[in-house]
Amino acid sequence: MNTGKVDVLLGLQWGDEGKGKVVDVLTPKYDVIARFQGGPNAGHTLEFEGEKYVLRSIPSGIFQGGKVNIIGNGVVLAPDLFMDEAKALEESGHDLHSRLHISKKAHLIMPTHRVLDAAYEAQKGKNKVGTTGKGIGPTYTDKVSRNGLRVGDILENFPEKYAKAKARHEAILKSLNYEYDITEVEKKWLEGVEYLRQFPIVDSEHEINNILKSGKSVLCEGAQGTMLDVDFGSYPFVTSSNTICAGACTGLGIGPNKIGEVYGIMKAYCTRVGAGPFPTELFDETGKLIRDLGHEYGAVTGRERRCGWIDLVALRYSIMVNGVTQLIMMKSDVLDGFDTIKACTAYKVNGVETRDFPYNIEEGIEPVYESLPGWKTDMTKFTSEDQFPKAFKDYIAFLEKELETPIKIISIGPDRAQTIVRK
Repeated sequence: MNTGKVDVLLGLQWGDEGKGKVVDVLTPKYDVIARFQGGPNAGHTLEFEGEKYVLRSIPSGIFQGGKVNIIGNGVVLAPDLFMDEAKALEESGHDLHSRLHISKKAHLIMPTHRVLDAAYEAQKGKNKVGTTGKGIGPTYTDKVSRNGLRVGDILENFPEKYAKAKARHEAILKSLNYEYDITEVEKKWLEGVEYLRQFPIVDSEHEINNILKSGKSVLCEGAQGTMLDVDFGSYPFVTSSNTICAGACTGLGIGPNKIGEVYGIMKAYCTRVGAGPFPTELFDETGKLIRDLGHEYGAVTGRERRCGWIDLVALRYSIMVNGVTQLIMMKSDVLDGFDTIKACTAYKVNGVETRDFPYNIEEGIEPVYESLPGWKTDMTKFTSEDQFPKAFKDYIAFLEKELETPIKIISIGPDRAQTIVRK
């Protein structure tokens, strides 16, 4: 039987690695793009032909004409935010209605989920996680506790199902003495539910497996990053879903034997948004300079990203748990002007050096750095790896040796065209 292939693309750091741009670049090689987890807390930024787009729930393959894009069962969907995002794309000339399919089993983010998100964060005080406030955590909590509403529920007896779920949330909020008003939000949310009905609402696990049986290819798009995975990330400062490669199987209904290439995306340095440990974080002028040069502000939240040198201990761990077959390095151009580039090759944990990622990275961690000469060259106009300066080629070779994985694609700017595929 001629079965198609499933390749997976995901982030290896704390999110914001540039996945949207790479999905857009790779899409011509695939028949279908499928998003497998996360929700509108993700922001995938794409730039091409002088335009800039930020996608939150819609897969990043939507701009390459004629491709089917699927929002999988592992995604949590806010109908009102989805409606805003889809309408904005339609206004810019991208017709989605025939090409965007939505899984019946994807869970719905209710207005009261957002209120619960804020209430739980307020309760935690100084121990707050730093969520995006989009209701992601409470939605996944309802999913796991078997109280969730799913997209398929809007097709039958929806008012009763919604009222029951809402009443449950209201009882929780009453017990927390949390005041709120969702009148306007709920009105728009219900408009979003009606808007959702205009799209093909499908049994996506059957659809994807039938696509594969027909010999077609699927690219699975992850959101956030490996270090935010609920099982393997820097817990409890993580997201609520499995951001690793295994999440593509559970978030789309694909058998693990179907997975081929695993593209791991990383920045040439490291960033993090919100609270949580970050061993290589820089609090000096260098960190500020990286933030300014890299325009490191959240695509969804607008929050300043914390910046630091590349962490090879965390990257080796991410490569291991994902089974990464090839690496894609983003934002190399941000480091174009530095005299010296540093890379963390090991941690000192309470004075003892280790190359393994430990259970707890909150305290007692001292990064061990190796310094490499900078390339001091503006690479943003380069069109071939032959143009790379020797110091940058040496940096790539150093990373490949440390990570034991080839770097196949290098981004040297935000535009679709500023992408170099290595021979």
